[in-house]
Amino acid sequence: MSYNIEIDSGSGFCFGVTTAIHKAEEELAKGAPLYCLGDIVHNGMECDRLRSMGLITINHEELRSLHHAKVLLRAHGEPPETYEIARQNDIEIIDATCPVVLQLQRRIHKRYSEKPGAQIVIFGKSGHAEVLGLVGQTRGEAIVVESIDDVRRLDFSRAIYLYSQTTKSVDEYEHIVEYIREHIDECVEFISVDTICRQVSTRSQRIRAFASRHDLILFVCGRKSSNGKVLFGECQRVNGNCHLIESAAEINERWTDGVRSVGICGATSTPTWLMEECRERLRGG
Repeated sequence: MSYNIEIDSGSGFCFGVTTAIHKAEEELAKGAPLYCLGDIVHNGMECDRLRSMGLITINHEELRSLHHAKVLLRAHGEPPETYEIARQNDIEIIDATCPVVLQLQRRIHKRYSEKPGAQIVIFGKSGHAEVLGLVGQTRGEAIVVESIDDVRRLDFSRAIYLYSQTTKSVDEYEHIVEYIREHIDECVEFISVDTICRQVSTRSQRIRAFASRHDLILFVCGRKSSNGKVLFGECQRVNGNCHLIESAAEINERWTDGVRSVGICGATSTPTWLMEECRERLRGG
């Protein structure tokens, strides 16, 4: 091997995901069955690791038929309906909702309670677990926008209260804020609340700097990770020699031909041990 390998120290689990996994490990160590509502993290390898420890992943339909059990709620958060089902079914909730997401849920719920019928708008990915939890704070009335095309369909003659999924791009959010300000009618209230998690959003700038330092970038993450898609795109902006992989087994040795340095990085859902496995694969381990 004639090239250097560096793992990005800023990649890996964010605080919310780390906390959720620690809670799962603590509960599993007690030996009792533990269910998780949805994949605890958008990384198949980490989900497999926890499954081998006894974690059972269920969906919302399965939750409805579950009784007298213990269920972990992942960092993404859940709508009020989930808590009500748990209460009715005598389910003990292990709540690992990220504090940043929880604060956002409370803000939206408070606004909805104070301004019934108002346009509460959430910039986020429609159908994403976090967004479903946020929309649930408004009994399904919040409007989800993914792009400027969606924003154009808002009623600019009525007040707009804008929030964002915590993992979205700051630049995209500011673009949407600017568009609404330019188009909303005079004397109509518009309030934007920047609810993007800076621990996540600042990774974009850092990961661009990291990717620009290396000849080859291996971006390790689950292909279902929204955050991973965004950060991989940031790598590609500054380095044309990037590969998205889910595990060390996907590494093609030909990728390293002629390179002097390899950078290994990942998403907020990428465990450090998985990036280390990729490094060992490159070293011939």
